[in-house]
Amino acid sequence: MAQNTKNLTSGIDPLDLLRPNIRNLKPYRSARDDFKTGVLLDANENPFQPETSGSFSAPLNRYPDPHYVALRNKIAEIRQVNAEQIFIGNGSDEAIELLIKMFCTPGEHKIGITSPTYGMYKVSADTLGVDIADAPLKPDFTPDVNAILELPDSVRILFLCSPNNPSSNLMPRELVIRILDSFPGIVAVDEAYIDFAKPGESMIHLLDKYPRLVVLQTLSKAWGLAGLRLGMAFSSPAIMDYMMRVKPPYNVNALSQEVALRALSNLDAATKARQTLLSERDFLANEMNKIPGIYKVHESDANFLLFRVKNAPAVYRKLADRGVIVRYRGDQLHCEDGLRVSVGTPEENRQFINVLAEILTL
Repeated sequence: MAQNTKNLTSGIDPLDLLRPNIRNLKPYRSARDDFKTGVLLDANENPFQPETSGSFSAPLNRYPDPHYVALRNKIAEIRQVNAEQIFIGNGSDEAIELLIKMFCTPGEHKIGITSPTYGMYKVSADTLGVDIADAPLKPDFTPDVNAILELPDSVRILFLCSPNNPSSNLMPRELVIRILDSFPGIVAVDEAYIDFAKPGESMIHLLDKYPRLVVLQTLSKAWGLAGLRLGMAFSSPAIMDYMMRVKPPYNVNALSQEVALRALSNLDAATKARQTLLSERDFLANEMNKIPGIYKVHESDANFLLFRVKNAPAVYRKLADRGVIVRYRGDQLHCEDGLRVSVGTPEENRQFINVLAEILTL
């Protein structure tokens, strides 16, 4: 049965979409929910600090702030939202999984995806026993809005990756808004690569207008903190309140909170790195377009490029044999002959171009 395509901007309360057991959930209350300072004898912690190297102020023998107040406030300042609209998780993957847990009953509800897209949406759903409904992107990697609105009524969450992985393109804003106006479930726009797109393209500024919109972002890409595994979700305070109830009590460790705060306090360094990566992305695209055998380099809004080359599996293996590792994507929909290369340092990028040119001209 097709979805109702009337304008639904404010017609459905997102909390009405929650699973009943989630809506009635009494969250675990940790010791640090009540007290964070004083003579702390309430959490069965070891009172003695371990001997560790490094200069961190976080007391590692104590549980971290379960609400990561300082980090949420810093992110709120940078993204210009309210702290109550922010969830922080162990990578964006935790936020993806929590959304599925909250809104999808196994055997009853589904998630919607738009292939080709980030593979963890399906993995998370499979792990939780939730089925998938696919409305594939068009060959130009833009959403097929009509197909999305024809997804079955059982689809509770639609995941849209923008900029998309593996195709690197931003989803056209007007199409995403059409979906938000008409899709009756949760729309989760995954913006892991948004800092590499043109300024002002994030959907985060539409949160107040669309209460069922969830925006996913990460500190792994533009902020260079992949090793910390910190992802973010932004939405209405109501949805965020339930995400904070459902999450494990101490899902973000003290060191990650401290390091993230340091990085987010150094905007100049992050801006400089981003500018370098954007310049190097242009360099890679220009140089690849000169190499015989590469017949398509897709325009990119991310920190990687999808390009097409004949006999892509063999090229992938030859690059690996020479110590240059890219990702084979030719087995995904609309990505025939596709390889995906991340933008590296200037030295890495030039090595990649030189090795690729040698392989394709032999």
